[in-house]
Amino acid sequence: MRYISTRGQAPALTFEEAMLSGLARDGGLYVPETIPQMSAEDIRALNGLSYEETAFRVMRPFVGEGFTDEIFADLIAKAYAGFGHNARAPLVQLAPNHFLLELFHGPTLAFKDFAMQLIGQLFQEALERRGERVTIVGATSGDTGSAAIEAFRGLDNVDVFILYPHGRVSEVQRRQMTTPAEANVHALAMDGHFDDCQARLKDMFNHFEFRDTVRLAGVNSINWARVLAQVVYYFSSAVSLGAPDRTVSFTVPTGNFGDIFAGYIAKRMGLPIDRLVVATNQNDILHRCLTSGAYETSEVQPSISPSMDIQVSSNFERALFDAYTRDGAAVAQLMDELKAGGFSVSQGALQALREHFDSGCVSEAQTLDTILLANTTMGELLCPHSAVGVRVAEALRKPDVPMITLATAHPAKFPDAVEKASGIRPPLPNRMADLYERPERVTRVANDLAALESLIKERIHK
Repeated sequence: MRYISTRGQAPALTFEEAMLSGLARDGGLYVPETIPQMSAEDIRALNGLSYEETAFRVMRPFVGEGFTDEIFADLIAKAYAGFGHNARAPLVQLAPNHFLLELFHGPTLAFKDFAMQLIGQLFQEALERRGERVTIVGATSGDTGSAAIEAFRGLDNVDVFILYPHGRVSEVQRRQMTTPAEANVHALAMDGHFDDCQARLKDMFNHFEFRDTVRLAGVNSINWARVLAQVVYYFSSAVSLGAPDRTVSFTVPTGNFGDIFAGYIAKRMGLPIDRLVVATNQNDILHRCLTSGAYETSEVQPSISPSMDIQVSSNFERALFDAYTRDGAAVAQLMDELKAGGFSVSQGALQALREHFDSGCVSEAQTLDTILLANTTMGELLCPHSAVGVRVAEALRKPDVPMITLATAHPAKFPDAVEKASGIRPPLPNRMADLYERPERVTRVANDLAALESLIKERIHK
């Protein structure tokens, strides 16, 4: 299995090389050269398996020879051992033919744990075998950062620096990043919004002298291994509802397009998915693009669903690569146009996207209304992001096709918004009940590439 860049000018890599590299050297994102297929019989055979066994079968064809079967299975088992639910990703019924996929039972109470806990294990195994050390720098709108710090804290072969937009994440999200005491993890509160953090991260990857000096690696959803780990719960949930003998649809609250792109990969592998529905908040660039074909950035509007406060959706580049029939030059041209504020998707590419994706957007008032309504009529307390998903799913779902909405975070990560909507202040699980008492350790940083690179060089393990 080889991995190629969406911009067509970087060498093909193995799974392990692509994982450790993160962003391709031509600025593109790695995708598999071919998509492994699962037959209806293969999918049917997942019925009744544990989440870990399903994960092994779904991911194994993508991993190649870098990890033996035994080692890969062991790393999967270690990755999910700390989850707070034996099913790992349980389904809850909200209404007739509408189901909620709870992805918040991991260590940091968000869906990012499914990928990050596994990546932590894969990185450590690969780096120990190679005798190497890397510097991970990540940008987060809230959940990726805490999941990355939790996954890599205390590991011997990794230094971790997480950029998050100062004042634009919830208090729980911030404290999950700033309270770990291990010396190899660093929370950096950067002036600006998430897109600024993501832009500086990409600048570091494209500054090859710095990248090579610190052995830079990335765990944002630009990293293919992140997407791959998220493919698994599409299979596990669909099989629970009767796949492959029953078609299902998914609604995904998303800002950076990584989580829903994992669903697209599951569909390409053979999972019978009818529609993949993009649910956005008021920062609705993905909805506007899928509706009009125009991808035009505007000012980020802070919201009660801050993990979706994004205008530059990195993983959308992967979807565009397929929509433009894997023409790397065409994608590179679009990404150049994006630097000037936006681009127009060609009619053929837009039609290709619409074959798989629908979309909807939700206002702040509608988000709050949905949190209240879901609690009173469905018995489910939703975080604001999950509420965005449920609202769009209820509007767009077909009566005869089961709809699975992804619940991306625990309501206790956003207690102020949930309490404002429902009158209920959701408590943290017992294992992190003392989060508000733990001392914080954070560095405030300017939106300045040279200053960031200097700070990272100073702090990495020599």
